[in-house]
Amino acid sequence: MTIQKSLQIIGFAICAILIQSQLFAQYKFKEDYQAKATKVKNQQRTGTCWSFSTTSFLESELIRMGKGKHDLSEMFVVRKVYEDKAYNYVLRQGKANFSQGSLSHDLINAVSKHGIVPESVYMGRSKAEIAHNHTEMEAVLKGMLDALVTQRSVSKKWKTAFNSILDTYLGSTSAQFSQKDKSYTPKTYAKELGLEASNYISISSFSHHQFYSPFILEVPDNFSNGSFYNVPLNEMESILDDALKAGYTISLDTDVSENGFSAKEGLAILPVEFDEEKSFRNPQKELAVTQSNRQEGFESFATTDDHLMHITGIAHDQAGTKYYIVKNSWGEISDYKGYLYMSANYFRMKAISIMLHKDALSDEVSKKLSL
Repeated sequence: MTIQKSLQIIGFAICAILIQSQLFAQYKFKEDYQAKATKVKNQQRTGTCWSFSTTSFLESELIRMGKGKHDLSEMFVVRKVYEDKAYNYVLRQGKANFSQGSLSHDLINAVSKHGIVPESVYMGRSKAEIAHNHTEMEAVLKGMLDALVTQRSVSKKWKTAFNSILDTYLGSTSAQFSQKDKSYTPKTYAKELGLEASNYISISSFSHHQFYSPFILEVPDNFSNGSFYNVPLNEMESILDDALKAGYTISLDTDVSENGFSAKEGLAILPVEFDEEKSFRNPQKELAVTQSNRQEGFESFATTDDHLMHITGIAHDQAGTKYYIVKNSWGEISDYKGYLYMSANYFRMKAISIMLHKDALSDEVSKKLSL
């Protein structure tokens, strides 16, 4: 055997060892708890993650409540929230947020106020369009409102004009519709499904407000000044864990701007030292998260209100690290088909808030929150 041939064999052997070690080092997850959820959808070119995530959450709630699988319309609620935002923007003479973003409680409140319909009744786009895209529509709506608030007086006609724009881009809505040979309005349909706004609460954890008291969360998308219950960080994590273990799911508002967040890789991690080559390949040592450094991240804008998703379960990797199973709304991407695994430390640092059914709370927590 020649020296060259020997070196080739050694080279092949080394490559095989490296490949085997990389395969061995891949993240391996075992599900501990996983609630049922509907299929993954795609919000496409819209900033409506809040509607997709919270609608998915409500669909899981209906499954949990024994009402079967439902495909609810995200865009029906989006349209109604655009109307509410516009009214708020005009009354505040343009000194308010008007954008595509909102929060989970806005969907819950909209369902209570306006009702909801199945996806088959309102798609929020024409059948000829293959994707949602609100970029141009937002510009047109915002341009109209900005021109309106500069006027010395405003007539009642603007709402009709505003709704005409929504009709053009999203399609018109109907006062009644039929489902399984029964006639409904959006409100009677929501009532039959048993979706009650009072059953759902939002929880967060920031030390610039008093714990165990409600507060107004200071993020731009909280245009409606929604109230959140404030609890210590460790307790928020415990609330989440207890709810998932009991079969509930949770709507999540979080920051996805970190290098350790990758929908393509299906991971949200918080390594002490991020390395794109290594961090998504095998489990890394993660940053320890306290109430203090979480607060610092929020106040410095390192943690911002970026994206809403739907937590459906708990898992752990081969090193025993806890992760949350999270359903996204960017289509069935990654090996996890649109889901991702979020480490507990990433959640502790980057979760802005959670929404869940109040029955998921322990008696002790309910008492602390005076519920």
